[in-house]
Amino acid sequence: MRLDVVTIFPEYLEPLNVSLVGKARARGQLNVQVHDLRAWTYDRHNTVDDTPYGGGPGMVMKTDPWGDALDTVLADGYETGAREPALIVPTPSGRPFTQELAVELAERPWLIFTPARYEGIDRRVTDEYATRMPVHEVSIGDYVLAGGEAAVLVITEAVARLLPGVLGNAESHRDDSFAPGAMAGLLEGPVYTKPPVWRGRDIPEVLLSGHHGKIARWRRDEALRRTTLNRPDLIERCDPKAFDKKDREMLSILGWEPDPDGERYGRFWRRADGVEE
Repeated sequence: MRLDVVTIFPEYLEPLNVSLVGKARARGQLNVQVHDLRAWTYDRHNTVDDTPYGGGPGMVMKTDPWGDALDTVLADGYETGAREPALIVPTPSGRPFTQELAVELAERPWLIFTPARYEGIDRRVTDEYATRMPVHEVSIGDYVLAGGEAAVLVITEAVARLLPGVLGNAESHRDDSFAPGAMAGLLEGPVYTKPPVWRGRDIPEVLLSGHHGKIARWRRDEALRRTTLNRPDLIERCDPKAFDKKDREMLSILGWEPDPDGERYGRFWRRADGVEE
């Protein structure tokens, strides 16, 4: 996979040289190119922004530096054999970044990131490149940062760990929170390691039983419990058909039951009473 990042703060992307992403780069699994947007400015102040049309506070990033930068990146990518680019625009006004989207992006051979500053990039840049490639406007949460570079780090790490050979154990992400399959729409439960007793605190007995079926059931129940506690909205959105008999028994203990009308739309509703404290 090739990743290009165009930014006015290249040094912000230094974390891409460490941990799993750094190792993947060293092994040649990831080709990461970071570009300084100011290299495509042509005035003495290296200006990348201007006042917004229509007035208002803040500044807007200019079209010409971004257009010239993206044209150069695309030309270089095509010359070196990269295929089918997708443009990733980190923005609070984008679609939420989810594990599902991470899986989708991990299947692409080439991603180009445009982390903005100030009030964002002139909209015509996004509209222009949407005629040349898929464009994903992506939000990592319901808050606003000083710039999109932190979002690039988040998205890159989430995507890179899904690439073949990046994780030491290819099964490591199978039981992650939100992982496709059985964990879709659920949070992973608690995990434990040695020693078996720490400061008077034991680990759950079932984890020492060696009974794989019981352990799997315990983990599933804990995932349902944690999701109910921290993200009940995920349970509400789950398709009832995704839950087996044992899941439904646990959900009932936790205060949930299917809505007969809601089942047609793939959702649960939460009871007002009988909720486990």
